[in-house]
Amino acid sequence: MRALDRAVDEAAVKVTSGVLHDDPALALVRLGSEAGAVVVGNRGHGELAEMLLGSVSLSVAAHAESPVIVVRGYEEAIARDHRSVVGVGDPREAAPAVDFAFREAHLLGASVTVVHAWRCPAREVPDFPTTLPDEHQQRSEARLDECARDARAAHPDIPVHRRTVEGHARTALLAASRTADLLVVGARRRNGRVGLRLGPVDHAVLHHAACPVGIVPHS
Repeated sequence: MRALDRAVDEAAVKVTSGVLHDDPALALVRLGSEAGAVVVGNRGHGELAEMLLGSVSLSVAAHAESPVIVVRGYEEAIARDHRSVVGVGDPREAAPAVDFAFREAHLLGASVTVVHAWRCPAREVPDFPTTLPDEHQQRSEARLDECARDARAAHPDIPVHRRTVEGHARTALLAASRTADLLVVGARRRNGRVGLRLGPVDHAVLHHAACPVGIVPHS
């Protein structure tokens, strides 16, 4: 109770508080169904305190119906660029994460960097003709523009930067997180009661990002 009271006193916005006698993850998931976002810390307590991500935080990120922000990384003394980074893949699935990143950037007065990673296995062949036009790069840039088009139109005042990176998405996003204020990624919903499916990229950024991570569900 003392920790809760202290947090309420230090908050700069209107706050309501309460103590629930319930499983923490289940309670947060339930309350999150009526919230714009759920915010959790990145470390557990007790026997699971040494995990890279606490069990409650991971469970909430995997099952909440609303976006989940896992606050991590700020203990590191790194200069931030005052920007939100959002990773995009399939344009048909990217809209919720991109919209969330732009809304957060609007609240923070920050810019947005949209990141898309791509790979071309043929480039690993020694005789690959590097002088030819890179169709993979061109497709990546077109996909990135498609993912960000609607959000850019809705928020014309927000500076937007495009970044296409050859390589693994998790590597590109973790590198971008080193100087970002927020890293946003999407999470696909599963059918059934198990909630969100957290893929390898989601797990990588939740456990290793150098800034807070937003997990945004999409259909």
